[in-house]
Amino acid sequence: MSLSYSIQRASSPLGTPDLTNDARWANASDAQVTHFSWEDSGHRPDARTRLLYDDNWLAVRVTVQDQYVRAVAEKFNDSVCSDSCVEFFVAPNADPAQSAYFNFEVNCGGTMLLHACPSPAQRNAGADIVYVSEEDGSTIQMAATLPKIVEPELTDPTSWAVEYHIPWALFEKYFDVERPQAGQTWRGNFYKCGDRTSHPHWGSWSPVNTPSPSFHQPDSYQPLRFA
Repeated sequence: MSLSYSIQRASSPLGTPDLTNDARWANASDAQVTHFSWEDSGHRPDARTRLLYDDNWLAVRVTVQDQYVRAVAEKFNDSVCSDSCVEFFVAPNADPAQSAYFNFEVNCGGTMLLHACPSPAQRNAGADIVYVSEEDGSTIQMAATLPKIVEPELTDPTSWAVEYHIPWALFEKYFDVERPQAGQTWRGNFYKCGDRTSHPHWGSWSPVNTPSPSFHQPDSYQPLRFA
């Protein structure tokens, strides 16, 4: 299955997320999670990610039509995948063989986990993940529609959204990469999960072919093209 996503250039300067500003996102297309490849609870949230960029930032907005919503992770780099969570894995390179990547994992309350993950070749050579420091993580601007902690679980249908803006300087610090220009291609995938909600589920934009849930599969990444 061949997929790709076109990242539109923002019509106004990015920097501060604003979940009330829909006009900024009017020209950004959805990358919708539609593949639920593993046995789970049967819960199928509608999760859609949109991306924008400018000279200084990569902006990510995710909207979710959900149910059984929970968030208990409190601190940067806590295990947010156990909560109601959306994820964006991105390799700042068009070459699948050079696919070191960031895994942006964000729960419904806006708490993030972020590692710099080695490519398969680097991992085979002994490289390990690098935990992005809390200081560096604080350079990402975050907004969420739900409170930081959602407990007890919300069992009624619930719509929620997160928006975060990533400075290109963060990519430049953790990878040997320059900020992208129009016409360049990176690679990535988008996910929705909720490992320790009452209705666990694991979905992706691009299919992932593993026997059990595992999002860390760079061979599933698809082109992300800067318009």
